[in-house]
Amino acid sequence: MNTMRPITPVKPALARNFSLVLSLVMLAVLSACTLGPDYKGPPDSAPHAVQSGRFVRADDAAMRKAAPLNEWWLGLADPELNELVRHALDANPNLNIARARLQQSRAALNLEQANGMPSTGASALAGHARLPPFTDGGSATSVNLYSVGFDASWEVDIFGGHKRSVQAAQASAQAAEATLADVQVSLAAEVANAYINLRDRQQRIALGEQSVGMQEEMIRLTEQRLARGTASSLDLIRLQNQLDATRADIVPLRADLESYLNQLATLAGEEPGALDAQLNTASPLPLPPAQVQVGDPASLLRHRPDIRAAERTLAADTAKIGQAEAARYPSMKLFGVIGLGGTHPSDLTKLDDFSTVLAPMLSWNFLDFGRNTARVNQAEEVRNEAEMKYRQTVLEALRDAEDSLSRFRHGRVTVATLARTKASADRALTLVQQRYRAGTTTLIDVLDTTRQQVSAEQNLLQAEANLTRSFVAIQKALGLGWSS
Repeated sequence: MNTMRPITPVKPALARNFSLVLSLVMLAVLSACTLGPDYKGPPDSAPHAVQSGRFVRADDAAMRKAAPLNEWWLGLADPELNELVRHALDANPNLNIARARLQQSRAALNLEQANGMPSTGASALAGHARLPPFTDGGSATSVNLYSVGFDASWEVDIFGGHKRSVQAAQASAQAAEATLADVQVSLAAEVANAYINLRDRQQRIALGEQSVGMQEEMIRLTEQRLARGTASSLDLIRLQNQLDATRADIVPLRADLESYLNQLATLAGEEPGALDAQLNTASPLPLPPAQVQVGDPASLLRHRPDIRAAERTLAADTAKIGQAEAARYPSMKLFGVIGLGGTHPSDLTKLDDFSTVLAPMLSWNFLDFGRNTARVNQAEEVRNEAEMKYRQTVLEALRDAEDSLSRFRHGRVTVATLARTKASADRALTLVQQRYRAGTTTLIDVLDTTRQQVSAEQNLLQAEANLTRSFVAIQKALGLGWSS
């Protein structure tokens, strides 16, 4: 049987090949450059707002220029609301979706970083071959082959395409993190608003039921007076009509109440109805603190998550221009193979008798009929779109902050005015009821005064709910309510 030995390369030739490859690598590294524009930060989208600091009026005692509280719902001093927000931030499905997307973006970053490292592999072969005779009268030849080898490949980042891809992936991961924070901000505000609406409806239902009880008592007294001849049937009909109208007003309030109970359960990641037993008992409407802490426009631009997400998206799209630029130029890959083998298993142990292959490969798709140029143009326009979106996000954020602060400022005045109106209506109702019992006024006056008092109390309750909602809007506009 013929025996085949592995071919041993000549040592000087191996040294020359290694020197050649090393020289090529050094040349590529020394001549490497990073194509595409470097990201220099976001554009200055609102210089006048940042310079003027319009958020706090000098004559406004309700606003205080100080660092706001990130867990702003604690300022409403409602333990039930605190528990609902905490539960929602732990179990809300939309929040978990944003968390999953953040993990995806981080995995994509890890993948891009790993792509810059060499790719290595190993292979092993054990084979038997039977060759036919090469001459007439010769005999067949059998050959056994054994080999073990390691291979590696590495693409040299000559023009910075991989560096730009890592930059883009890193910025995208940071944008996903900011998006998660933005979902937290919106979720906390949505839970608070649903809770405020729930307590508002409970108070209005209680107020309506109180009015129903008072009107039923007036109907009973009027029936007695009718029996004695001191009241007319018209008075009784008017009272009954007013009672029916008050009862009808309560029906949509109960429908709203059930809807807000279901909304809070869903926001907390529970089935509709899961929180009914916990929240069915009426509680007072939470009111905002006497002073609201606000920062300045510059801190808003740094803190608000949707602005940070837009800025990181702009950074990612800027880096992608460099990726597209690098694809227009040559790329270099280095391949290497080290192997041991022969016709006997013992040949695998001869470490001084191995074969090597070192090969650089240069490729350049220079005739692409404008494809890469089109990709670069496309990347540049995507980046321009991201910049315009960032500017729009900043302007909308500043407008949200200004509008919510204005509504809160004027809402306090409205509450104070309606509180005085209700106090006057309470005093008027007490006086007219005394005069009615004394027989010096008519039932129509009592009904009219009662209607005014109920209307004043309802208006005050609605104004207080709007004021608390404005407080929530301020916190959302300032980008508060998120955590790492």
